Amino acid sequence: MIKLGVNSVLFKEFDFAAAAKHIAACGYDGIEIAAIQGMCEHLDLSRWKQQKSELQAIVQEHGLTFLSTEVASLNEERLLPAFEAAAEIGIPIVNVGPGGKLGVEEDLQASIDMLARMAERAASFGITLCVKAHVGNAIHNTPTTLRAMEAIASPAFGIDMDPSHIHRAGENAEKALPAVLSRVKHVHIRDCRGREQGPGPINLQACGRGDIDLYGYCKAMVDGGYEGPVVVEVIGSAPEYTLADVSIVAAESYGYLNAVLKQLNAR
Repeated sequence: MIKLGVNSVLFKEFDFAAAAKHIAACGYDGIEIAAIQGMCEHLDLSRWKQQKSELQAIVQEHGLTFLSTEVASLNEERLLPAFEAAAEIGIPIVNVGPGGKLGVEEDLQASIDMLARMAERAASFGITLCVKAHVGNAIHNTPTTLRAMEAIASPAFGIDMDPSHIHRAGENAEKALPAVLSRVKHVHIRDCRGREQGPGPINLQACGRGDIDLYGYCKAMVDGGYEGPVVVEVIGSAPEYTLADVSIVAAESYGYLNAVLKQLNAR
């Protein structure tokens, strides 16, 4: 059965304990702990050893599991401690973006080469490294995702399929998913209106609020046999948003996804 989680970046203005408490209250199974430098570092890779026991205790207290962590960067100096931290804390997946610039072949090849090298390092820690197509980056759509899949054979490498980025690349995510699903090991999910560069304000990223056919996407996911984590990743939280504001986005998304996946017999 598919497990649902939330990336703690939605709760970036609050500490990890508050994030976990409210994510659990919404009904989620697990959490993706943010380790995104300059945005949200609930997992601080410079002092993860000091955090380890506290983070594990918080997750256990609220009946959650660690589904993944998002490091975002492909920087080796960030990823190596991330792999070590993930292995020690009990986090199975490390998620990154591809970096590079859209349409620059040299950047695409450099991204694929780095992903291949880092996947081998992830394997040595028993961790899976996942990358997602990202608007404006070297890997930005299904064809460039397929390039990475074809080039990287490591079983420690996977795709993090985020329908909002594929949607904003001009594709229909529910139709694009089957082509990459064989290597999808993690799903970031949110909604958005239109196909603009940014995903919009946090309330309009709640699942069911936008223009993405998320029902069709979930059906394609289930029909294809996917059983990995599905994690709500909403970005753009700011000090003006209260704990209630961000919790409402999480709760609304849970209600939508849980209902859809139950109808599809995946929950």
